Amino acid sequence: MAEKTGHWWDKLGEPQYGDEMVVRASRNIVNFDPYFMEGLTNIYGAWLERLVTDDWTQDPEKWNYNLAWHPSRYQKGNLAESWEFPDPTTHIVHLRKGVHYQNLPPSNGREFTADDVLFHYHRFYGLGGGFTKPSPYRDTDVRIKDLTSITAPDKYTVVFKFKTPNPELIMETLHNVSLAQCLENPDVVKKYGDMRDWHHAVGTGPFILKEYVSDSHLSLVRNPDYWAHDERHPQNKLPYIDRLKYLIIPDETEAIEAMHSGKVDVMSGISFRQALAIKKTNPEIIQIRNTGGPTVTLQPRYDKAPYNDIRVRKALQMAIDLPFIAKEHYGGTAEPYPSTLTNRDVKGWGFPYEIWPQELKDEYTYNPARAKQLLAEAGYPHGFKTNVVAAADGDRELLKIVQGYFADIGVDMEIRVLDVAEWVNYVEIEKKHDQLIYRPYGPLGHTYAPLRAITRFRTGYSANHMMVADPVFDAFYPRATAAANDEELKQVLKEANEHVARQHYAVSLLIPIQYHLCQPWLKGFHGQGHSIWMGTGGPSMLSFYASRFWVDRKLKKSMGH
Repeated sequence: MAEKTGHWWDKLGEPQYGDEMVVRASRNIVNFDPYFMEGLTNIYGAWLERLVTDDWTQDPEKWNYNLAWHPSRYQKGNLAESWEFPDPTTHIVHLRKGVHYQNLPPSNGREFTADDVLFHYHRFYGLGGGFTKPSPYRDTDVRIKDLTSITAPDKYTVVFKFKTPNPELIMETLHNVSLAQCLENPDVVKKYGDMRDWHHAVGTGPFILKEYVSDSHLSLVRNPDYWAHDERHPQNKLPYIDRLKYLIIPDETEAIEAMHSGKVDVMSGISFRQALAIKKTNPEIIQIRNTGGPTVTLQPRYDKAPYNDIRVRKALQMAIDLPFIAKEHYGGTAEPYPSTLTNRDVKGWGFPYEIWPQELKDEYTYNPARAKQLLAEAGYPHGFKTNVVAAADGDRELLKIVQGYFADIGVDMEIRVLDVAEWVNYVEIEKKHDQLIYRPYGPLGHTYAPLRAITRFRTGYSANHMMVADPVFDAFYPRATAAANDEELKQVLKEANEHVARQHYAVSLLIPIQYHLCQPWLKGFHGQGHSIWMGTGGPSMLSFYASRFWVDRKLKKSMGH
């Protein structure tokens, strides 16, 4: 019987040690160094850690960690014990003492110190230590360019200096939930040049990587020397589970069958149709509605004809009947509204559809006659041919629906499907696309922190695959960083959202409702860090969460597993 502490987590029961947790991964890992961004990158947190992380004692009813924005007031120290701001441009981090690398070569259990933090930032951002250039995947991150220096006055203290006097910007830049905040092992990089090889995956984290077999699985075991205790149960050393395993199952049908049979404990990215079917066959499997999902979009190449003409972009939007798609394609589970920059789930921020002026709503309302008129005004009275470069993990049925709507206004859209790795290389790295692009998540409707959201379409930003170059949008970022309080920042974000909507940067479809699946014996999971489980390269929070989940072995056995 669990001891009653008066805390909200009493209802979860008393944690148990032992057993394993199995997560479905949708594709191969490929690379094990956060300096690079290739393959399934969100598993780094199993053996690498961050300075700051989520507050595990926070009631999810008060703040939903499914959102990509994890405000600093809901964060706590991890490798960092505490931090302070002696002035608005200086961030001093005090490291936790007694943290050691896993007892494996080349570190052999040595203590983690401030020099290791310096190495990470020097290497990632070219700020010293022999590193003069940032990672090619970081060099357009406007937020980190505010970071001017990082020093270590002693073994357990790190001092960050920024240009912009904005503590919230500093917290968001240094301690957001991206994989860039996972601190790599300097000993490994110095010896081998990088950490791409899984044999060299040695960190301070709760799990030790034991085996990786491409197209099969990734296996980890508990680190017996891990430093952390459970904040909810301070007497308990972490992690609870003995083994953490990723099963690489690209095929959706096969993955759901693995969930049916109890072979997998957690998976995500489940559509409402799949969720309904699973509820009939396996009502015991817990279904958790995913909040804060991004909007499905078609993204035009903003700097090339015909999409450099706003009339064409408006025409494509007005060609699509969003309420029909919400009802017929998504079974009435999706809201029938277009999105702009910020997701509706970030309450109190952004520019939600219900406050749009009617004339703007009209530009997102199904009106094929007006769409044809706009095309004619833009010089395309008979329409035009185009193409969309689509990743294989997208919704092809939806694309065909859109293809039909476009045909009705004379736009002949060819659908070109690439597997995910090819798509990333073609679009994000080589930038060979010249018309439309599509993946199941796009640049609209995210739950990013405000200062990150406002970088999304900045000229030259690495994730600005649409090549938007708009000085009006660029001007929002300096205004946001200069905001004196939340109310001023909310106003800037609202204006940025409205500008994105009015400029029709992307063709907004809808936010599909998806679900996480969780076996009833896995305790503590309520959808945290949702893109981790989807295998899409999302936030690297697995080290924190997975080390705190536990398995009710008695329940599992009673269910025949």
